[in-house]
Amino acid sequence: MKTENVVLMLMARESLKGKWGLAIGTLVVYMLIVVVLQIIPIVGPIASLIVGGPFAVGLAIFSLSISRNQDTKLEQIFQGFNNFGTALGAYLLMVLFILLWMLLLIIPGIIAAISYSMTFYILADDNSIGAMDAIDKSKKMMDGYKWKYFCLGLRFLGWALLCILTLGIGFLWLMPYMQVSMAKFYDDVKTNSMPTENI
Repeated sequence: MKTENVVLMLMARESLKGKWGLAIGTLVVYMLIVVVLQIIPIVGPIASLIVGGPFAVGLAIFSLSISRNQDTKLEQIFQGFNNFGTALGAYLLMVLFILLWMLLLIIPGIIAAISYSMTFYILADDNSIGAMDAIDKSKKMMDGYKWKYFCLGLRFLGWALLCILTLGIGFLWLMPYMQVSMAKFYDDVKTNSMPTENI
């Protein structure tokens, strides 16, 4: 049975109890790395593209660890580099596919992005799966769940507007909250859509 989004968010807050400092600190480290890469002339944007996939997998590993109440460490955001080729391949394929869908219309591009949204969580759970297989598995998992995922994202919109009023400081709390809520969503969808598969 599907878990309501509001319940997933409540579960995320429960999982973050006692770990807010770690979650915020990890996010700050991640953001500093991203910003530093972006300001490097010429090489920076290329480097950001190259490390985007591994970092996305690392954030998924970190978020799932908090969500599942497991031992969580800052270093987990770098674990995506252990499977660098697959993470990079998945990231580049997703960017390519979403851009191609965007060429048609904005809405198909958004739908495609939502369809691929579970890819990095799947890679975090199974480092033996290939990039294209992870994308295909995400598409299958999200069949019937895309609107639910979209609505979950909308629930954070009001919070985001409030964070802007705090000169962006509030995002330090909002981003971990969103990440762990999405991890809860992944586990819920995995349980309900593919109960017999080990992802």
